[in-house]
Amino acid sequence: MKLVRLALGLTLAFGFVTIAASQTTMRISISIGKDSHQGAGIDAFASEVEKRTAGRYKVQTFYSGSLGGERESIEAVQLGTQELTLTSTGPVPNFVPEARILDIPFLFSNKAHAQAVLDGPIGQDMLTKFDSKGFKALAWAENGVRHMTNNKRSVNGPDDLKGLKMRTMENPVHVAAYKGFGIIPTPMAFPEVFTALQQGTVDGQENPLSVIMAAKFDQVQKHLTLTGHVYSPALFLMNKAAFEKLSAADKTAFIEAAKVGTRVNRARVAEDDAKGVTELRAKGMNVVENPDKAKFVAALAPVYAEFDKQFGKAEIDKIRNFK
Repeated sequence: MKLVRLALGLTLAFGFVTIAASQTTMRISISIGKDSHQGAGIDAFASEVEKRTAGRYKVQTFYSGSLGGERESIEAVQLGTQELTLTSTGPVPNFVPEARILDIPFLFSNKAHAQAVLDGPIGQDMLTKFDSKGFKALAWAENGVRHMTNNKRSVNGPDDLKGLKMRTMENPVHVAAYKGFGIIPTPMAFPEVFTALQQGTVDGQENPLSVIMAAKFDQVQKHLTLTGHVYSPALFLMNKAAFEKLSAADKTAFIEAAKVGTRVNRARVAEDDAKGVTELRAKGMNVVENPDKAKFVAALAPVYAEFDKQFGKAEIDKIRNFK
């Protein structure tokens, strides 16, 4: 009887080893908290990957910059020390310069226009630009429409921004544009921003409502203006070599999982945008809902002239006029 039990125990043990050995674990990270639009996106992605690969692939989720800020995570994915990340396009132009064009202020008329561009031929062609840089770009997700906060004064027009020291993403297009507003741009990795605002190292920052809420910036910022100056895409990025090792069916599973993650992520952004102003006001923020956007656009005329030279006016217009 003891021998039978031993044999059964060994059979079960070897069975578990086989199951464990057949499951590949990968990691995906975001720079903000789990209870956020990006957290919702990677949670859905991880669940879908496991479901669509019948448990052969498991994706571990990491939040709040625990594996590093966005730039560090992108570098890790490029090097293959981390398999996946969901990132805003903030630091992306440092790796794939073609993506810079998407960060031009007031490029998109609204979120629906931006999503149509990214989900259509222009955006899908842009995803292929990542292949030669060590990435597989799985899908465009969403960070949201960016707005400005600060601790100094209420901002109704571009003149109110002059001299403000603002944290910006590590993105050359954003830095050039914000200088055009008279802002003193201070590029900084996201995990450092809350402390910098708290200590007064910078006066303000700019981010979508989803990020402002998830990061609890209402605790360290008094003024919010719905400038809507940049639509901020996000990206599901995978290490190219890790992607190429997948079977054809599993490659499809990862891409489809990223599309599901994107749908969940965009839905959460829409939800946050709908309730954001009310919630942030309730938490004590002074909110300017209707600043003079025409003045913000006019203030950037010299910067737009530079962007026309840099990117080609025809390329910019192709995005602006996309239907």
